[in-house]
Amino acid sequence: MKRLDSKLARIRSGHYKRTDFIIADAKDGDMGPSLTSSGPHRQPDGTWTRYRSRAEFLDQIAAIVRQDIVDIMLVSASNLELLNEREVFHNSAVKPAIRANDTTDIWRCRGAVYHNSPSRPFRSANLSHVMYGAAEPTPDKGIVGTDLGLYSITFNNDIEADVRSLEHFSAFRADAVAHGFKYFLEVFNPNVDTGIDPKLVPHYINDVILRCLAGVTQAERPQFLKIAYNGPRALEELASFDPSLVVGVLGGGAGTTRDCFELIYQAERYGARVALFGRKINLAENPLTMVSFMRQVADGSIAPAEAVKAYHGELQKQKIKAARSLEEDLAITEAPLKAG
Repeated sequence: MKRLDSKLARIRSGHYKRTDFIIADAKDGDMGPSLTSSGPHRQPDGTWTRYRSRAEFLDQIAAIVRQDIVDIMLVSASNLELLNEREVFHNSAVKPAIRANDTTDIWRCRGAVYHNSPSRPFRSANLSHVMYGAAEPTPDKGIVGTDLGLYSITFNNDIEADVRSLEHFSAFRADAVAHGFKYFLEVFNPNVDTGIDPKLVPHYINDVILRCLAGVTQAERPQFLKIAYNGPRALEELASFDPSLVVGVLGGGAGTTRDCFELIYQAERYGARVALFGRKINLAENPLTMVSFMRQVADGSIAPAEAVKAYHGELQKQKIKAARSLEEDLAITEAPLKAG
């Protein structure tokens, strides 16, 4: 059993403790921004001249899995295949997951404008290949890849676009049930202007999530949600409405180190039980050290501001130049966090 399974079981049973808070590293950016998502190949003095190669990116993923702090490692299907050839997850408590669809609003390639149009559904990953490494399911041989993935949907208050997205979501759920594949559901904030008062958008998101799942029975429901943190009121509203629906937050932009730790602190405080961070880990001066302090903040053993100071102290010990001064890095810069 992976660590994720036991944590989810305790959360659903009502026996949640802060040490059960789930942390995921989202290393699936090659499904969206592509090459640049691997992050800069950073030198100890902070300079860089190129992005990490695929091999270097896979090395970083393997190092974080070996660290054994995160509970989920989210990657693309193609990178999971290479990681499994290395046996990165062999005898590991970290659960591998793949991005099961790649909607157009995450296609943020250099010079592209795809994300400026209402999100359209699209799916590259083949569940049989992901699970069994074959075009047809071979359950008798066991799972060689993974049976967990992220499915993403974006609602834009556009009836044509939203119905199309829901139809594809329905088809995916049927495919997932047929294969015995589990998923968690990512619901982005709108990627275009919706005409909705910005103050109501967080509550619109809550409504469309619950509306789209109301007709979905337990067999097809997501393991948990992944949503933007839209402030304490909206998160508490959603998390308290149905305790059986486990809510998680996504990391968003890189932000400051305080933004990262504060987001975990506030998310847990207002009812989230999962954090799935991509850029906040990948763009850190030292991702392994960042993950270590994320865990401590989630557990409640250190406060966000103190964690920032301790992180900078560790960078100094390792002779790594911080991207920002300590004063700058202690600042909360993301608007939803300032409301908490």
